[in-house]
Amino acid sequence: MTNSIRTCLWFRDGRGPEAAAFYCSLIPGSRVENVFVLDAEQGTSLIDFNLGGVPYQILDAGPHFTLTEAASISVETDDQAETDRLWYALTADGGQESHCGWLKDRFGVSWQVFPRRLTELTLHSDKAVAAKAMAAMMKQMKIDIAEIEAAAVAAP
Repeated sequence: MTNSIRTCLWFRDGRGPEAAAFYCSLIPGSRVENVFVLDAEQGTSLIDFNLGGVPYQILDAGPHFTLTEAASISVETDDQAETDRLWYALTADGGQESHCGWLKDRFGVSWQVFPRRLTELTLHSDKAVAAKAMAAMMKQMKIDIAEIEAAAVAAP
């Protein structure tokens, strides 16, 4: 028996297929796997998709539940350019910026988008470097890793 575990996002407005296609267009190695129309009249559907090797599902089933920041998709990028590309794409057309690399896209899904270097700095073995990196990150919306690196190595 094969088990598949997927994070399921509840959508309420019939835009699930659009959202899945959009997300897959942003993350290399992603694809929409299946779209099941549950009720064409009500616009409900179930979409299985894969973002860079991680399985997700959207249940587009009406206004019963809403998305919250309590669950988010976390994307660790290779560099600042990739961070910026994803940030601007996800905040476009009604998305909202938040603090410390968090944002909400136009569909209401929360994301964390940050370069891998941020993790290296905030978990640095030198606790002073880690603390300075964390303090610099806490002041940002979109992560600017050059600014965090400069703060992390700055004299006290």
